[in-house]
Order: sequence, then structure tokens, then C-alpha cells
Amino acid sequence: MNEKPHVDLGYVLASRYRRNIILALQDKVLCPTELSTRTNYPQSHVSNTLSTLVKRGLVACVNPNDRKGRLYQLTSDGKKVCTQLACHD
Repeated sequence: MNEKPHVDLGYVLASRYRRNIILALQDKVLCPTELSTRTNYPQSHVSNTLSTLVKRGLVACVNPNDRKGRLYQLTSDGKKVCTQLACHD
């Protein structure tokens, strides 16, 4: 059995920033400014959190070559974690 989703779930649950950004990206493609507005977090926190989630393989930038207006979405692993978060509440 693949234990990565459970490890990733624990990683996301350990931070309200990670948790809420994952939930905000559920079925959406958003830029950091939109995420900041939806979560009511400073944009610097959103950007730092996105960076860690990208490194973890839970979120992907859909237009990484663009310097401005980058868009982010959940990866397949991110979607699994998001589903687990919904069941976890």
C-alpha cells in the first residue's frame, strides 16, 4: 500500500496555511493574489506556502515560465490529500 498520501496528509494538517491553501485550490486554478484574498493570508505567506507545496509535489504551477500571473493547481497527490482533508473534518 502506498503510504505517501497519509504522510502528505500529516504534513498538510501540521500547518493551517498549507491546509487552507490546499482546500482553496480544490477544483480551481488560482494565482497567489486570489489565494491571498480567499484565505485572508498575507501574500508573502501564500507564496512561501505555495513554494513548499510545489516542492512536496502537492501543487503545480501551470505556467512556470511566466514571471507574473503564475497560476497554481493541485497535482493528483494534492487532490488525494484534499479529499482526505474533506473526510478528516
